[in-house]
Amino acid sequence: MKAKLPFTKKEYQQRVKKVKSIMQQQRIDVMVATDPGNMNWLTGYDGWSFYVHQGVIISLDMEEPIWFGRAMDRNAALLKCFMQRDNLVGYPEKYVQNIDEHPMTWIGENIFQKNGWSGCVIATERDNYYYSAEAHFRLAATLPNANLVNANNLVNWVRGVKSKKEIEYMRIAGSITEKIHRRILDTVSAGIPKSHVVSQIYETAIAGVDGHGGDYPSIVPLLPSGADASASHITWDERPFKRNEATFFEISGCYKRYHAPMSRTIFMGKPPQKFLDAEKALIEAIDAGLAVAKPGNLTADIANAIDSVMLKYGIDRNGARCGYPIGVSYPPDWGERTCSLRSSDLTVLESGMTFHLMPGVWQDDWGMEITESIHITDSGVELLSNFPRKLFIK
Repeated sequence: MKAKLPFTKKEYQQRVKKVKSIMQQQRIDVMVATDPGNMNWLTGYDGWSFYVHQGVIISLDMEEPIWFGRAMDRNAALLKCFMQRDNLVGYPEKYVQNIDEHPMTWIGENIFQKNGWSGCVIATERDNYYYSAEAHFRLAATLPNANLVNANNLVNWVRGVKSKKEIEYMRIAGSITEKIHRRILDTVSAGIPKSHVVSQIYETAIAGVDGHGGDYPSIVPLLPSGADASASHITWDERPFKRNEATFFEISGCYKRYHAPMSRTIFMGKPPQKFLDAEKALIEAIDAGLAVAKPGNLTADIANAIDSVMLKYGIDRNGARCGYPIGVSYPPDWGERTCSLRSSDLTVLESGMTFHLMPGVWQDDWGMEITESIHITDSGVELLSNFPRKLFIK
């Protein structure tokens, strides 16, 4: 089988080399990446197999990483990973969701011990959705002489500055996002069930743009209405849209697992003044944030610019972050989980970084979102989608 790679083998090798450099600095001998986004970024692996234990192992004494997973998923690795087939390892079926047997025991015995890593400094992604407490316990029990350390988000941080090809994929994702929002505007009206609109969102997202088929996003469409919009992460039901209610739509196109989320709000009827004031505050705040989103400035500079405008309009966001880095990801989150756009975060902005800029307004009984996905460039900032930035009224 010949691997179908979205990037060149050279780019994957460069990514592994960068991770190894950080490992050396932190005196880590072996790194285990179980985040599917990190697995994809490091090797090209892509499959709906993250409900079982799987991962990528990087060792300073091996040129290529090792992919491990369920034996039946090894064919997916053969099709998707850049490494030679000997570095694609599947554990037997009896270890799948078996209360008495655990894959990490098998991995410890058949990969770590056989490669002489039993007494090494081994880093795991300890605070990761896909690395369970039981997995860590089993690995530690199998390797009692190893020094297991936490390298959570080590790979995520290396992913922060995107390559030209990654930005290309995110621009395509952004174009899909635009198309979805246009479909939403064409579809939403009073009396239309929310579930119907979501069906149109998914149809548009997967159809893609300009011959580029879309992928499933890491977060489902979020579209709370009325008082529900005071909560930022409510999905949908079969209830119809109503007059005199606002609904925000937080969605993202996805291409080759890369995301470019964007939110817009629609008010059905004549909006009260508080919505018009919030619209003005959000637009001015986003403009202020974009003005300082340039290399050499800090993530805190963006947050402070946004917060100062919001406070001017009487909206205190109480230190909440107003954005986060984005890129390649899998459910349940399209964020990269490293730095944040908030006043306490002093990460230096670099060309090639990408963020979802989202200073939402969530009040006691209403809410409103207007957001943008952005790319930091040498000359300033690029919007990954091009869609009117306003409160839509129908």
